[in-house]
Amino acid sequence: MTNSNKPRLRFFETAANQQHIPAADKYLYKIDQPNHKLVVIGTGTIGQEHMRVAATLGRASVHGIYDTSAQSLDAAERGFKKYSQDSLIRYTDIESACSDSAADAIFICTPNYSHFDVLQVALKSGKPIFLEKPMATALVDAAQIVEQARNYSAFIQIGLQYRYKAQYIEAFHEALSRKSLGNIKTISMSEYRPPFLDKVGQWNKFNEYSGGTLVEKCCHYFDLINLLAESSPQRVYASGGQAVNFLDFEKDGRKSDIDDHGFVTIDYANGVRASFTLNMFCPDFYEELVVTGDAGRFVAIEKVAIHQQKAVEASVSVCLGEQGASRTTDLSYPAVIEQSGHHGASYYEHNAFLDQLEGKPVDSATPEQGLWAMIVASAAQQSIVSGLPVDIKEFITQHDLAAALNE
Repeated sequence: MTNSNKPRLRFFETAANQQHIPAADKYLYKIDQPNHKLVVIGTGTIGQEHMRVAATLGRASVHGIYDTSAQSLDAAERGFKKYSQDSLIRYTDIESACSDSAADAIFICTPNYSHFDVLQVALKSGKPIFLEKPMATALVDAAQIVEQARNYSAFIQIGLQYRYKAQYIEAFHEALSRKSLGNIKTISMSEYRPPFLDKVGQWNKFNEYSGGTLVEKCCHYFDLINLLAESSPQRVYASGGQAVNFLDFEKDGRKSDIDDHGFVTIDYANGVRASFTLNMFCPDFYEELVVTGDAGRFVAIEKVAIHQQKAVEASVSVCLGEQGASRTTDLSYPAVIEQSGHHGASYYEHNAFLDQLEGKPVDSATPEQGLWAMIVASAAQQSIVSGLPVDIKEFITQHDLAAALNE
């Protein structure tokens, strides 16, 4: 999925026994020059991943970077030199990063609580913008972003990249395109994983700065569930809390209040029922999606045994009983792509962004889809606190979201 129809033979391009090929004779080995220049704002973990993915894809180069932390900038530059010979502009302020006329697009990869304010500066550029998930920490800000996007001269893509994971691409294909499962009735999604990692300033240990665990971490999954349900959520109920992680953590005299587990149920307008399970004190990473219709069941599993330092293992199963052939398949993207970040999902997310930049049709996450994922997550957070189910129509009215949703 590059900007050329010819295949990339990456392991031959760099192989020691193939370096005798002169430039004039490189056809399969020829690497196209990047067509676009990106500015990355925020050079922490995810910002550095986007820099690495851009270099791996090769359709755009990283032109410049900005962060309020000099240590983050230094780390990003050191890492970048390991896989790219390009020089980086290191901006001294966010205004110059966004207004650089040499850049074609802006990637916002800053902490959650800063997304809205950084976006307001970036919007002045008129350039295409990639905004990491969650699009905001407050629904009022997310709604404003949706309305701003409608009147924006370019486009805003939200970083909900789990829709590009190999197993979920297969889920969309089987459930929505082939309709192998018949009419979908239930969707079950679960994630088991270790705790939140350390961040600069430890912002992800506090609801105020992260938006809450179900917003910060799980908007990806609610996006997937919404896409598979093909309907609008009507009712959300959740139970969860903080059982294990960061019980003794304090920052500047303030105790962590982030949830580390939860159970969420969602009722959709078309009768689909969904559930989501989160556990963030598990030794390893495990994701599972089960979609069941009136003709069959689809199961997607992803496992990462981090203590054994094993690569990601992903598989899908289609179980049709007497309705047709059942099968189980192992899935992977090429290793160089999977290793670039989020098991290859970020690579194909970048590809979609650049396709959109070039005027091609894409299926990337829109601000409105980002808002719907936040609505489900925020309603679930509210339900955990109140112990009561949340009616989504009332929730939309309560938070003045109707205009943003065109309802």
